[in-house]
Amino acid sequence: MRSTFWGAFLLGVGTIGMLDGIVFHQILQWHSVYMHTDRFHQIVSDGYFHLFVTIIIFWAGLLLWKSDPDHPTSNMRTFAGGVLFGAGVFNFLEGIINHHILQIHHVKPGPEQFYYDISFDISGLLLILIGWGLKRSAENTGFRMR
Repeated sequence: MRSTFWGAFLLGVGTIGMLDGIVFHQILQWHSVYMHTDRFHQIVSDGYFHLFVTIIIFWAGLLLWKSDPDHPTSNMRTFAGGVLFGAGVFNFLEGIINHHILQIHHVKPGPEQFYYDISFDISGLLLILIGWGLKRSAENTGFRMR
């Protein structure tokens, strides 16, 4: 179960990081990883970010590949809980560190940026709670993936 949970956790971190980059950085163009520079360096900082989350996704794949799907505690709730918990931890920590403490960027800069940033933090907390709940329910049931 540990390998399944931590592999799923890293998959959640990598996936939500990739979605953050795709949606907020590229499609909406609300921000870059590091906003306080010229456009070239903003794009480079986003490139390093995407490389980092791609490595995390690869690492997650290795952990999941090596996990034992026939182990009695390996189940869909453990997997889903790990993905959501990882995604939530990423969103919450990224929000607190980058948006509030370092202020290297905001979800959507402008007069309403505080509300966007807080909404992002709350979404992270909700994902953490749902993921943790799924993991705990997996530990208490015999629900199988197959």
